[in-house]
Amino acid sequence: MIPKIGIIGGGRFGEMHLKVFRQLEAEGRCTLVGLADVKPSVLRRRRKEYGVRGFHSHRDLIRRTQPDAVTVVTPDHLHRKVAVDALNAGCHVLVEKPLDVTTAGAKAILAAAKKNRRLLAVDFHKRHAPPHIALKQAIAQGKLGRIEYAYAWMEDRIEVPRDWWPEWSPRSSPLWFCGVHYVDVFRWMVGNPNARTVYATGHRRKLKSVGVGTWDAIQTHVTFEGDIQFTIHVSWILPEEFEAIVDQGLRIIGTEGRTELDGQYLGVRHCFNGEGMATENFEFYHETIRPDGSIRYSGYGIDSIAEFCDRLNDLTAGATLKDLEGKYASGEEALEVVRIAEAAHRSARTGRIVRLR
Repeated sequence: MIPKIGIIGGGRFGEMHLKVFRQLEAEGRCTLVGLADVKPSVLRRRRKEYGVRGFHSHRDLIRRTQPDAVTVVTPDHLHRKVAVDALNAGCHVLVEKPLDVTTAGAKAILAAAKKNRRLLAVDFHKRHAPPHIALKQAIAQGKLGRIEYAYAWMEDRIEVPRDWWPEWSPRSSPLWFCGVHYVDVFRWMVGNPNARTVYATGHRRKLKSVGVGTWDAIQTHVTFEGDIQFTIHVSWILPEEFEAIVDQGLRIIGTEGRTELDGQYLGVRHCFNGEGMATENFEFYHETIRPDGSIRYSGYGIDSIAEFCDRLNDLTAGATLKDLEGKYASGEEALEVVRIAEAAHRSARTGRIVRLR
């Protein structure tokens, strides 16, 4: 039997999930049973665009469709309630990063998954980017020697917190929204070490001036086990005229080598009259028109969601949760990322180093 999947949250990134599971459904890999969203306008739009059944609450979707699994694509601070409800109802769950915005919430989700013996995966899509996969392989082969330190940056245009999500961005930050991607992918590359200490500073100026009460930028330094040093700078106040929604990159230095990945210039750069310069990241998301006129979605942003369906089909074929360990971004790995991000916010507020171990 192919898995029945429901989506909880139909906003900007919820639409990405709709595209993925409609495509997988056409390939016979799953059945999309419904979408839940608390906003009637979102449900009306998605029903029209994707022909999906709509529900006004996640509980209603679960009760009426009895899915094998759900994906949680709600605002970050709502993850705990929705994920725990779904797990307790017997669903396998994929949660968009971060798992939660508190360590307590992440632990509660993880406990529900273990109690109900259900798959808990987190969508850290940067693990699926080809340059990151290649770098992980190079590190495993010893080409960089012993990893000494790394530096990452991820910066969004100001429209993201101000215009995309003005209702819930004050309950988030650029570290929760985008920085956790690089915290996770760096840990994944170097063997998932735990953090010992976290120190961070931050700023609240620009967004406050436009009525959004959250962090403009946060600079975080993490010391991992093995004395691996990692620094990440994040913000979401780039000017609207900047050519891409996000500027990002990663630099890693080891005893035997150095590598740098520019995460912005991975696709096509163009300029049209009246629109200015723009950078397209086709590695993350791309639409191809097939000969029959249908659209094929591809990219690592698609692959990371589709991976959840693959793991569900593994379970249907007889695999156990133990068999799947190491084949997806797990709740345990995501919990450590939450610990680090929560410690960074505490450090930025107090000006003190936070010791985790």
